[in-house]
Amino acid sequence: MDQATSRKIQHLYSRAGFGISYSTLAHLSKQSVAKAVKQLFEESDHYHELDLDMDLPAVKGREEMSKEERKDLAKIFRESTRNLNTRWMLMMSTTKAQLREKMTLFWHGHFACRSINPAYNQQLNNILRNNALGNFKDLLIEVAKTPAMLAFLNNQQNKKDQPNENFARELMELFTIGRGNYTEDDVKQAARAFTGWGFRPLTTDFFFRVNQHDFGQKVFMGKTGNFDGTDIIHIILERKETAQFICKKLYKFFVNDQVDTARVNELANFFYSNKYEIGPLMVKMFSSDWFYDDENVGTMIKSPVDFIVSMNRQFYVSYENTNMLMFLQRALGQVLFFPPNVSGWAGGKNWIDSSTLMYRLKIPSVILNNGIIDLPGKIDPDDEAEIAMMKKGPTQLQRKIQATPDWDKFSAELPNKMSKDELIDFILAPNLEKEKKALISDLNGKSLKDIVVQLVSMPEYQLT
Repeated sequence: MDQATSRKIQHLYSRAGFGISYSTLAHLSKQSVAKAVKQLFEESDHYHELDLDMDLPAVKGREEMSKEERKDLAKIFRESTRNLNTRWMLMMSTTKAQLREKMTLFWHGHFACRSINPAYNQQLNNILRNNALGNFKDLLIEVAKTPAMLAFLNNQQNKKDQPNENFARELMELFTIGRGNYTEDDVKQAARAFTGWGFRPLTTDFFFRVNQHDFGQKVFMGKTGNFDGTDIIHIILERKETAQFICKKLYKFFVNDQVDTARVNELANFFYSNKYEIGPLMVKMFSSDWFYDDENVGTMIKSPVDFIVSMNRQFYVSYENTNMLMFLQRALGQVLFFPPNVSGWAGGKNWIDSSTLMYRLKIPSVILNNGIIDLPGKIDPDDEAEIAMMKKGPTQLQRKIQATPDWDKFSAELPNKMSKDELIDFILAPNLEKEKKALISDLNGKSLKDIVVQLVSMPEYQLT
């Protein structure tokens, strides 16, 4: 196996996906990085949507429901969203369409949204997945028309006589062009353009309420016209700052927390000139020599979801109780479908704090040894069940992970005479050439499992 090519391909699959098996790595290392990139994209053309049949009850209008009916419905909604969460986690842990799911995870944080309605959550998630490598304009317009986002950002209340600016503001500040590139008057004018954008109650259908739309002339970013919401989006995308804003976020997610402005500008110029086509942009990123520079390899902290999913994939982990996936996410501070706010998860060094570091170092050995761990984590203030459990005291928080790694499958892919040196290179992303000799001498245990468990319990395993 060519070591230089192997290291690049391992880095590619770690960042563009959730890791790579040793057998696949050995096969691709005989080829070129370009072919590995091509394979990632080809595999991501074949994917499945989230299609959880939530079997939701027929929902009446809120005013027609009793207090008990509303409480029961809220419980069903929460359980269905949990099921969506674990279904997506399992999908990421097993799919060959790694790149598409990693991109969906990126857009899930970019278009951060919280909805109590699981049908809305599933619809939005599939829109992100279907457009993950498509055209950003198409993705943006579809997201802007989802009940999940329209409700979350209050555009259902945006009416011509009482404009609500929340949706218009976040569209520019967080989803497209960023702060400093629009004015307060632009927000007001954009809000007028989005009046009437809503959805039919109790459905996932976008609905343009003509009687609530402001058809008057608007002045937005120096242009004048009878603009509607789609026009506003087109004007925003005409500004090159939008391409720079998106490429900066992509760079921080896939390349490095420390932004190289020249590289971002290079990507933004390409993105803009290619009319916001996402797929070609990602090919350019993953094909660039600088993507594989030492300062970009093994230097980023894995997000909690990336951390759990990559471990599931690497060791073929199955869970007797998939609800454990929710507890693991909560303990580490990232729960899918429950972003902390409209800005999403801060990422980077923010993933590590005093309440998560201990769990990060302990969870790998617990999962790989089917052990028990104390998992209070970060309780969601909206989750009544979690709050009730916390009140019962610490003895109620001891949870058996009930995870089963397939050690036979994992070990069968490794060479018969694989050295500890080679195993370290495969398990840990950072380049540890200087420290490797001391590390090898510290690895105790006769079995492969003993050595691997020690490696995944190291701080370096937290890096990608």
